[in-house]
Amino acid sequence: MLKFLYDFLPIIIFFATYKFTGNDIYAATTAAIIATVIHTAIQWFRHKKLENQHIINLVVILLFGGMTLLFHDDTFIKWKVTVINWLFGLVLLGSQFIGEKNIIQRQLDHAISLPDNIWVRLNMLWVAFFFFSGLINIYVAFFYGLDLPAEIRQEFWVEFKLYGMLGLTFAFMIFQIFYLQRHIIHEPAEDEEVS
Repeated sequence: MLKFLYDFLPIIIFFATYKFTGNDIYAATTAAIIATVIHTAIQWFRHKKLENQHIINLVVILLFGGMTLLFHDDTFIKWKVTVINWLFGLVLLGSQFIGEKNIIQRQLDHAISLPDNIWVRLNMLWVAFFFFSGLINIYVAFFYGLDLPAEIRQEFWVEFKLYGMLGLTFAFMIFQIFYLQRHIIHEPAEDEEVS
């Protein structure tokens, strides 16, 4: 849980900077780029390696955040959320066909035991979640409230980026916990008699 919140830190810094600077999307984007670079550097110095998600986040924020600042156009930073989600979805989908275990199973099988078909289903649920998150971001960023002024639409998207996406992720994780509880294989303890 702490790792999850720690990984959301650049988003929280983006949001806080946006609010603190009077809704300056470009200052918020700059803060998000700096926060992501620092976050990635800390990961490297602490663990001497980077997870794929940190590399993807860094590359995408540098690319889309950089284009936002270079062209002074917030369209790019709005697309970043969708691109990140869809890249994660594609990586998880690809892992279904490469290797003996998908990514979700590789990350969690040391902690819980599940039947193989449930690992597949869990991985595909995450794929669907990431693709859905990307789609809902497109809707909120570009189609929600078209009759409203651009500043209000932008502010709503920033609020959604933090609260909406965080809320969706928490809700999905809670659903996942209840779903997994029905399928966890409970192995007998070593000191228990096997009859």
